This record gives sequence, C-alpha cells and structure tokens, in this order.
Amino acid sequence: MIAELSSYQIEASASIAPHIGIWTTFTPDHLSRHRTLENYYNIKAHLLQQSQHQILNGDDPYLWKAADQWPDACWTSTTGKASLLGDRDRGSYIEEGWAIALNQPIVKTSALRMVGTHNQQNLLMAILAARLAGIEKAAIAEAVTAFPGVPHRLEHICTWNGIDFINDSKATNYDAAQVGLSAVDAPAILIAGGEAKTGDDTGWLQTIEQKAAAVLLIGNAAPVFAQRLQQVGYSNGEIVETMDHAVRRGAALAQQLGAKVVLLSPACASFDQYQNFEQRGDDFRNWCQAQFQ
Repeated sequence: MIAELSSYQIEASASIAPHIGIWTTFTPDHLSRHRTLENYYNIKAHLLQQSQHQILNGDDPYLWKAADQWPDACWTSTTGKASLLGDRDRGSYIEEGWAIALNQPIVKTSALRMVGTHNQQNLLMAILAARLAGIEKAAIAEAVTAFPGVPHRLEHICTWNGIDFINDSKATNYDAAQVGLSAVDAPAILIAGGEAKTGDDTGWLQTIEQKAAAVLLIGNAAPVFAQRLQQVGYSNGEIVETMDHAVRRGAALAQQLGAKVVLLSPACASFDQYQNFEQRGDDFRNWCQAQFQ
C-alpha cells in the first residue's frame, strides 16, 4: 500500500508506522488549524519517526536546517552526490543526466515527462523508496518511462498556436504556485485566485515579476491579489472573475505578448467557486478543450 497522508490524517492516526516514510517538502500551510509552524512540523515529523526507513528531501531549505534531527535518514538531492546529507551511499541524486539510488544508476531523468526541478526531486524520492522496497531497477525504469504525469499538477492540456495550456490547480498555496510558475517557460500568462490562504506571498510575487507577462485573477481573492500586485509595482494584473473568461483572455494575451504558456496555478483554495481543486482543474481543462481542440 502507498498512501499520501495529510497533516490532518497523521494527526488523527498516531499509531500508523510505515515501512518507508517520505517527507517531500515543508512549507507553511494549514496554519488556520495547526496555529504554528512548529506544530505543523511536529505532526509530519511524527510519521517519519514511526517509519522503519526515512526519506527526506535534502533540497528543501527547512528540512535541510533540521537535518541533525534525522541521523538515520536517507536524503535526496538534485544537485549531485556531493550535496547529499547523511550517509551518501544510502541516498539518491542526479549525476550526468541519470537518477541514481543507493549508488546505482536507475533511469535517465529525461525519461520523466513532467517539467520542473521539483519533479526531478519527486523522481529521486520515488526511485529510492522503490529500491528500499526491493523493486528491481529495470521495473523502476520502465514505470518512470511509461508514467504520463498527474492530473492538476503541471498537467499539459493542449497546445494551440504554439501556446501550451497547463493545469496546476493543485497549487493551492503561494509556495506551490511559485514552484509551478518557476517550472514553465517564460514569458507565461498566469491564472491565479480563488479562496486566499494565510501565508507569505513574497517569493511568489517575485517569481511573477520575473516570469509572468500578465496575471489574470479569478475568484474571491482577485481584488486582494490585484492590490498586492500593484503594491510591488507589477502593472499587468487583470481581474477576469471566472475560468471561462480567464482561458479566453489568456489565449488572446499570449498571442499579443508572445507568451509560451497559459498556466493555471491559483495559489488559493478552490472553495469559493468549486467543490475542490480537482473540479477547478477539470473546469480549466474543459474550457481549453472546448476552445482549442
């Protein structure tokens, strides 16, 4: 069994003791429930402490700073073996275009169809877990090569007139949305907004300034986001309110501004207009397919 557990589920399931526990990343989220970052960290840490094998993302700044708390963990790094924490022979890393786990080349990173350094990090954690579970190298390489990607996580929907339409509806906070925008080609047209969450938007706004030719704002957060963009001196924000308007306006602006990508990466929860982020992503997909396929 492979399970992705939220902090809510971990909190309610204190006796779960996985064979392999994986900590992918740590950023501020769900603070309306957990109140402090320390509480949120401790809840997630409990699951790893219960695990026989621990895999941690060595490229995550917060986890890296807490490395002394995890002396027996296996670490991963996209920047090579020299960057690994702990026992380097028990980690996974990228070297000369290969994903390597437990000192064995497993698969070329180019075999993964998902864009972004964060997905290369996901690849490293997945192949390391598979090797620790006893899965053969050839089976891992075959699975990675055949993997089409995940809906709502930088999901490529279609290409129209040389413009890629990408669904990253799962990006429900500032940090996730910053990662999504960083992963796509610039310049991009960004669709953002929904039900805003508490968090630090500084890095997200900086990435918008660097990579977004325009930002189209939907949902309840649109007026607040428009004000924040103006406060940092970004003048290409536009409130469009709904997804159908965002898709059509995004296509027009992409042609006008020479953008390569129209990206839905909301930095918000979806509950103002949708039941969940999946429904929001499906709506984006449906409008794109109706307009451009």
